[in-house]
Amino acid sequence: MTDKSDRSVGPVDESARDELVRLRDSIDNIDAAVVYMLAERFKCTQQVGRLKAGHDLPPADPAREARQIARLRQLAESAKLDPAFAEKLLNFIIAEVIRHHETIANDLKS
Repeated sequence: MTDKSDRSVGPVDESARDELVRLRDSIDNIDAAVVYMLAERFKCTQQVGRLKAGHDLPPADPAREARQIARLRQLAESAKLDPAFAEKLLNFIIAEVIRHHETIANDLKS
């Protein structure tokens, strides 16, 4: 959490410093929300991984992944976020999910 004693920006008038602190506090809150949302997402994908492993389904589903990427790109555009960035982020998340699914499947086979 940022506080008003943050001097990393050099000499700035007090109103600018207060605004910087306010914005950074908002960023910190958003970052926390993102982390908790990702944790919830991974809880769901862990359940998917167990279900897939229990029914001998493959860890990856390229057709669903492609649909999700297209969907996220559209959401990003409507949110005024760079769709390429959103796609990179989702690809990173998908890779981690697949790794988890592979681990779950291997653990069930052991």
